Amino acid sequence: MNGRLRVAGTALAAALLLTGVAGCGGDSLEKKNDSDSSSAPAGGSAAAGGNKDLVIGSAGFTESAVLAELYAKVLANAGYHTSVKTLENRELYEPALEKGQIDVVPEYAATLAEFLNTKANGAKAAPVASSDVTATVAALTKLAEPRGLKVLPVGQAVDQNAFAVTKDFADQHHLKTLSDLGAAHLKIKLAAGDECPDRVFCSPGLKKTYGIDVASIDPKGVGTTQSKQAVKDGTDQLVLTTTTDATLDQFGLVLLTDDKHLQNADNLLPVVNAKDAGAPDVAAALDKLTQVLTTADLTELNRKVDAERQKPADVAADYLKSKGL
Repeated sequence: MNGRLRVAGTALAAALLLTGVAGCGGDSLEKKNDSDSSSAPAGGSAAAGGNKDLVIGSAGFTESAVLAELYAKVLANAGYHTSVKTLENRELYEPALEKGQIDVVPEYAATLAEFLNTKANGAKAAPVASSDVTATVAALTKLAEPRGLKVLPVGQAVDQNAFAVTKDFADQHHLKTLSDLGAAHLKIKLAAGDECPDRVFCSPGLKKTYGIDVASIDPKGVGTTQSKQAVKDGTDQLVLTTTTDATLDQFGLVLLTDDKHLQNADNLLPVVNAKDAGAPDVAAALDKLTQVLTTADLTELNRKVDAERQKPADVAADYLKSKGL
């Protein structure tokens, strides 16, 4: 994902990027059957008032691609003809969802809430998301409905920003939580994205919430191979990644628990175009998946694609089969 720091861009950025929606990836969104992949209905028919053809939007990173394939397959099983359209980022796919150019997207509650908050109220708007998932989803729903978007029930799976150290470093300093790291009074070099100095959940939050002495930031990106390698080599001591990073073991890294809840509630949930995909059977089909999917499942699905080089569609199919879906 483009800078896995899921912080919404400004409304201006969204407006500028919207002009490129129709040309994203060289494919037009005007025809819903002009897609990257598709799934045929497993039988039966769509509910009255629903759209028989549904386009599931995917952002340009592994987890979103797998989730889109999962959504496509469970909706195909509910009687819809589905296809997956990849759009690189939220600035592209969210306006497309409002317009009905795509119908369904897998989303992250807190990040989408702040994205829509910025669009509605400007870049300086007071935050509406928090570590409280119920309050965050309520705020998201309030912002989504005037845009013709329907927020479906949230699940337990969450992909938040997270911080990791080497297992040796954790053992040496008796670290299990970010509070432990603050209490250790160590000077920390942090491998992260170049946005980190300005993001409340990154360097400023580590200092204010946990008392961690972030002496410098190494701008190698969020959860990149380079950033994790720098921590493994001892060049840096801490890396910003995500809770579903599937390659931490390869670098001998372990996550430190965000015990004071610095990060917002980025639980996964489906968001749909209310007009084209607001039928009850759409919600019911997606909810079956939402209610079984866990953070550990997401991590394993990511690992199969990123480490084993399996195709997202194949990984999704195997997972659904294993869960009886």
